[in-house]
Amino acid sequence: MPKRVLQGVVVSDACNKTVIVRVERRVMHPVYKKFVSRSKKYAAHDEDNRHHTGDAVRIQESRPLSKRKHWIVLGEGPAATPEPASAPEPAEAAAPAPRRRAPRRTAATEEAGGAA
Repeated sequence: MPKRVLQGVVVSDACNKTVIVRVERRVMHPVYKKFVSRSKKYAAHDEDNRHHTGDAVRIQESRPLSKRKHWIVLGEGPAATPEPASAPEPAEAAAPAPRRRAPRRTAATEEAGGAA
């Protein structure tokens, strides 16, 4: 039977040679039929202390390494690879001018002739 491989995000690297990885999965709610995110935290073995909080990693099932640790870190996940940055667009083309609202008409502006 093949070993399971999961992908998650490191949420803690405080322990020596151990990282805590949060793995999220989406399940359908049995009554409301909406997709809900469920997450679980796994303690994984990181031999070189290479991974830090916020890194996307892949973990694999292994033999028990300690009381809570049954996973090892394989390496960086595909979500961790940065995309190449494209050339920035000119400022004028990037953001359109904001739309302005007409001033609110109140009793004071009506008495003043409507022009405020």
